[in-house]
Amino acid sequence: MTLADATLIGVGAMIGAGIFVLIGIAAGVAGPALLVAFLLNGLVALLTAMSYAELGSCFHDAGGGYLWVKEGLPKWNGFLSGWMSWFAHAVACSLYAIGFGAYFEFVINEFGFVVPHWGFLSPQKVLAAVVAMVFAYINFRGASETGKVGNFVTIAKIVILAIFVGFGLSLMFGKSDWTAPFTPFMTNGWGGVFKAMGLTFIAFQGFEVIAQSSEEIQNPQKNIPRATFLSLLIVVPIYLLVAVAALGSVNPGTMTPWDYLAKNKELALVAVARHFFYGGGVMILVGGLISTMSALNATVYSSSRVAFALGRDRNFPGFFSRVHHRNFTPHWAILISLVIIVLMAVSLPIEDVASAADIMFLLLFLQVNIAMIRLRKKRPDLDRGFLVPLFPWITVIGIVLLLFLAVYMLNYSLVAWIVTGVWIAIGLVVYRFYASGREIEHVRKVRALERIEKKEYSIMVSISSPRTVGSLTQIALSMAKKHQAKIIFLHVIEVEEGQKLASRRDVTEEVRALFEKAEELADNAGISHRSLIKLSHRISQGIVDTALEEECNFIVIGRLKKPNFLDRIFSTLIYNVLQKSPSEAAILHGEFPPGGVRNILIPYGSNIHTRLALEVAPALAEFFRAKIQIAVVFEYGVSKPERDAMIHEIQDRVEEYSLDADIAVVKERDVLQGILRLSRKADLVLMGGRTGGHVELLFAESLTRDITEQVVCPVLWVKEYEEHEPFWRSLLWSRSHGGKGDQDE
Repeated sequence: MTLADATLIGVGAMIGAGIFVLIGIAAGVAGPALLVAFLLNGLVALLTAMSYAELGSCFHDAGGGYLWVKEGLPKWNGFLSGWMSWFAHAVACSLYAIGFGAYFEFVINEFGFVVPHWGFLSPQKVLAAVVAMVFAYINFRGASETGKVGNFVTIAKIVILAIFVGFGLSLMFGKSDWTAPFTPFMTNGWGGVFKAMGLTFIAFQGFEVIAQSSEEIQNPQKNIPRATFLSLLIVVPIYLLVAVAALGSVNPGTMTPWDYLAKNKELALVAVARHFFYGGGVMILVGGLISTMSALNATVYSSSRVAFALGRDRNFPGFFSRVHHRNFTPHWAILISLVIIVLMAVSLPIEDVASAADIMFLLLFLQVNIAMIRLRKKRPDLDRGFLVPLFPWITVIGIVLLLFLAVYMLNYSLVAWIVTGVWIAIGLVVYRFYASGREIEHVRKVRALERIEKKEYSIMVSISSPRTVGSLTQIALSMAKKHQAKIIFLHVIEVEEGQKLASRRDVTEEVRALFEKAEELADNAGISHRSLIKLSHRISQGIVDTALEEECNFIVIGRLKKPNFLDRIFSTLIYNVLQKSPSEAAILHGEFPPGGVRNILIPYGSNIHTRLALEVAPALAEFFRAKIQIAVVFEYGVSKPERDAMIHEIQDRVEEYSLDADIAVVKERDVLQGILRLSRKADLVLMGGRTGGHVELLFAESLTRDITEQVVCPVLWVKEYEEHEPFWRSLLWSRSHGGKGDQDE
């Protein structure tokens, strides 16, 4: 986008439902001093816009304030800013939906139709809920206001307001005493001005959309600051002129102009324009409907994308980051945002809805200003295209004014502050007991993946039995040779609950012999290695803790080939806990034959674990000088196109991983029997490991487990690191959706 496109995005976001819907209510609060409220709001917005201009000029990732706060302030601030931004955009959407409901109800009433009341739900509220659902569906389908269409809508709104201002000023200056509508000027004193500022601040916050669109703006280092300031320079005069025209042109009879505007509330501009010319009210109705619809579309998009980002960062449950398999939109984030939008729209008066959105944006902007100060000192290396002048005093003044307005809103809408306080309190609880742990786990995963991308490998081998030491070590050596990795040999001694870890320190010498064979094999192979003995109350936790401390990318452990029920419980606990470690894992069931591994069989499946098996296979084949055979078994009844598609997929994978492998295609009455037949000549079955939580691993039917227990040769599971929903959530999901329909971001 060019500078003009970026400027129009900010102008369009500000000249929206706020000015059409709130000007009448604000005039009733401040009187003619509404002009002062708009002017001061422009100043407050300018002070925060400077922070947005500076940060937007050096951070060019989509996300804006949420990402900046996350970068510059403690972690809980980052979560809270996202939590508040989600709610602020959702509540702003509620405001626009209510505005649309008011305008549309007026239109259908003019045609003689009457929308019935449904209990406590007024026609305006019903229409607000319906239009919110409509635009949530539009966003679900992937339609959003972008590019030239968005610019056209913005220009149309400016033209409509320009016509309103032109006729309004003409009528005002045609009066003998055109100053009368502005006398007395400060009807409710400075208190009324401050209340009107807090109420209408939402109409000035649209410049943040420019920073959120930074990835798509040409030369963002220069154009984001320019577009931010230009948008305010265009919008603030328009607001002032609209307020002057509305107050100065109205003929309210015995009422004051501001009381007349307040009486008509969200339809105030319509009531004024009806006296300009025939069709003047219709013109404003069209402008209001266009504004509320475009604002609805944009804020549904914004609120759902913030929720999607929080899910992607693992601050929210993973299903928030799911995208629909056909529309590629975050449908769960849209749906849950819609619930908040409709709940706020139908449960609160428009004044309280506007106040709640305003308070949230004021507090969000406050955090952005603080983050700007911190980042100026914390990241002096950033290439800033704009610097806030008189640092930090300009920003400090902005912080004080934002906080003052937010607190002063207590005098206007206590309900809005209660809603805001409850939402923030819920957010802090969510962060303390859920998001903080998930965020740490996600950061570990990202860092582990970064180490893999940089080829900084570290392999840990968990040794527990003399019988499997050689086999596990050989797996680790094959990987280490292929990727120039170091190896850590680990033995965990379990200490009973209630006992001090030091109480078992005396037995560590007894397990020292376990390491001798492993170290000898590593020395002969010329691979760097270390040996560790860990004391822990749980073996599984000891493995995970060591993997995290040593920053291991790959964990190798051994399990029994045919475990009894108690052994299976222990094994599933190990697998379940391994999911907490951001590492890939290899789990050997059994031990390698004395003659070594000459033939490796890979049963093919279309999942991430099988893909890891194909990545690991070349290292094992090279180490053992073994042949690789990829097995695909088709049950009777599978159509030829399905078979061809699967074979083509396997061939692509073989080429992708540069595998020297044969592909064995077998027809059988069931897959298990086909794999068992092919495994008779294999020395090792290499396959993708099982997915699931503890209960699923223990009780759920599994082809993987059946193959492992019934083949004669040892079986090596390899497992990618993957994050899981709670068992109840995955169970409900699989039952209702068949495990399909979504893709994770």
